[in-house]
Parts: sequence; C-alpha cells; structure tokens
Amino acid sequence: MNYRPYRFSFAIIAVTALAAIFVSPQLFDAHYKFRPWKLGLDLVGGSHLVYEIDMKDVPSADRDSVAAGLRDVIEKRVNLFGVSEPQVYATKSGESSRLVVELAGIKDVKEAIKQIGATPSLYFAKKVEFESDKGEKIPAYQQTTLTGRYIKGAQLSFDQTTNAPQISLTFNDEGAKMFGELTGELVGKPLAIFLDDKLISEPTVQEKITGGQAQITGRFTIKEAKEMVARFNAGALPAPIKLISQQTVGASLGTDSLHKTALAGLIGMALVVMFMILYYRTSGVVAAFALIIYAVLTLAAFKLFGITITLSGITGFILSVGMAVDANVLIFERSKEERAKGSAPEIALEEGFRRAWPSVRDSNITTIITALVLYYATTGFVKGFALTLIVGVLVSMFSAITVSRALLRSLTTK
Repeated sequence: MNYRPYRFSFAIIAVTALAAIFVSPQLFDAHYKFRPWKLGLDLVGGSHLVYEIDMKDVPSADRDSVAAGLRDVIEKRVNLFGVSEPQVYATKSGESSRLVVELAGIKDVKEAIKQIGATPSLYFAKKVEFESDKGEKIPAYQQTTLTGRYIKGAQLSFDQTTNAPQISLTFNDEGAKMFGELTGELVGKPLAIFLDDKLISEPTVQEKITGGQAQITGRFTIKEAKEMVARFNAGALPAPIKLISQQTVGASLGTDSLHKTALAGLIGMALVVMFMILYYRTSGVVAAFALIIYAVLTLAAFKLFGITITLSGITGFILSVGMAVDANVLIFERSKEERAKGSAPEIALEEGFRRAWPSVRDSNITTIITALVLYYATTGFVKGFALTLIVGVLVSMFSAITVSRALLRSLTTK
C-alpha cells in the first residue's frame, strides 16, 4: 500500500485545523493579540471623509507631489487617533484634486476632522542647549522664523558625481536671505527640519548657502527622497484642504451588514456543496471537503497578511469560492470521460487532472490579470474586492489541484 497520499492528506487536514483556530476570534483572538482581524468602516462603522485640495496657487508641475505629500501628512495625523487600519488616498475628479479619508471605528469624529483639516506646518530649527535647575545641559530644538512659506518648492535631484538621490530646495528672495543667514550661523552644526512638529530631516550644514538654492544630501534611497520631496511640498506650498463630503456608518449597521453577508456566503456555499455531492457522489464529497479547506486557508491568508476586510472584499472571496468549485467540475468531467473509455480509476484520475489543468490555469490567470488591473487602477472598495479575489484565486488553484488530488488519490490508492 502506498502511504504517501494518506500522509499528505493528513498533513493538509492538520494545517487546516490549525488555520481554523487561527481565524476564529473566539478561539484565537480572545487569548492572543497576534494578527487580529482588520475590518473596514462598512463593517465596524466609522466615517468616510472627502477633502478637496485647493491647488490654484500651486504650479501644475508640483501638484502631484503636493497631493502625495498631503496624503502622507494626513495619514500620520490620522494614526494619532488609534484608528483601525485608516485608508487615505488621493483621487482626481476632472481638474479637481481630492483626498479621501476612511476612518474605521473612529470615536471622536469632530476632533479628527479638526486635526486633518489643518494645513501642514513646515519650519526650520536649530539645536541648542538649556541648563536645568540642577546645572545639567539639556539639548532641545529652537524654532526659527524660516518656515515653509519661504520655500518655492522641492524637487528630486541626483549628485553629479555619485548619482546619489538628494532633495533640492528653492527659496524665494526673502527666504534665500534668511536661509543664508541661518546656514552661516550653523556651519558644522545640524539644521533640523520639522513638519507638523515631527522631525523629518536633520542635515549638517557644510557651508553658508546663498542664492536661494540648497541640497539636502544623505544616504537616501530614491523612494525615501521622493517621500521627503512630497513632504516638503506639502508643507511649503499653499494648498489648503476643504471638507466637501462626510458619510458616517454606524457600528450597529456595519455589524448587521457583516452578519447578513456572512449568512449569504454560508448559504451559497452550502448550496454549492449540496449540488456537488448530489451530482458527483463520492467525488462531490471530496470536492465539498476541499472547498471547506479552501475557505479556511483563504481566511487564514487574509488574516495573516493583514488584509482589511470590507463588504466588497467578502464579495471577492465568495466569487473565488465559485471559481474553486469550477476547477473541480472541469477535473471531474475529464476524469469521467477517461472512465467511460475504460481506464482504471487511478489512471482516469491522473489523466483528468492532467487534461483539465491547462483550462484551470488559463481561466485563473485571466482572472488574476483582471483583478490586478482593478487593484492598481482603482481605489477604495473596488481595490479591496480585487485584492481578496487575487488571494482567493491563488488559494483556489492550490485547493483544486493539490488538495482535491491528494484526497482522491487516498480513496483510489490500494
């Protein structure tokens, strides 16, 4: 007797049992804080805020950078409220630039709106030492009069010798004079730069800088340098934001939606299982069991990778359930054709999987490609749908080809 199919089947069942405990809030989350479920505002309640960015005083070339910088600043502000998985993203509506802020489980909405709506403040500071009552010297930062209003803009540039990324700043006439005096005072000392009272950079002044042009160098990656440019532009360029839309979802409404969606998914899954068992008999039982394994493993993947679950995300998961069954249908029909030709059960099974695999592979790849386009070309709930669909399809391919195959081999191997 070949024990390998049995061993693999038992291993899959054991992993699924552990995954089932992991996804259960009552069994796992109640005792451990590792990877708690992340639910969107449509499930736990919260606020959906839309801000319009006033770009009339911002040069066209800098608008994307300003929007990215504002998004970064607001995301950091939102995190101070302890919001569960906040979503902040920039969108465009014609010529209008907007920021969408989704706050799941927020309690003090008014205070959040007040903090979010404040224009980012950027300023330069110098490091000084104060003497305490005990005679101890305490380092501190002293804000100067040089602020973001004196900066025309920031750009990403590269060192001509080393090709290392750096940030180029351009000051207006008044700012150039103030910056020259400040750098002349701080030669060989650090010059601190704050955005929203958070230190974002502290370069050392090499020499007095005049002419209104300055470069901030350091061991930046290109990504880090771009983020720094966006932050400078967000705090330097006048681009106030205005709240134009606010939608609030109550916690009770979100909980009710979650229960209804979960019930609909269970009913749909039960009907699929009943059809598979009635039509395919023993193979249908295996497919139903593999479908349960698929569902548990997919939910475990959602939780493990910290995917925020929304109603649209659950829809993507339920859609992938249908695709998982579809793969089994193709495999079983191919196996039935082989059995009709007189092939032995073991041979019919292997041939069924071999012949069905190209169709299963191609259909799933086309779905993944479509979902990837949705994920990168959209935002918000559609993006959540695409992400859960991608994960679900990948797990369904493993479930249909590996899990179902191992279980059926266990039944046909003597």
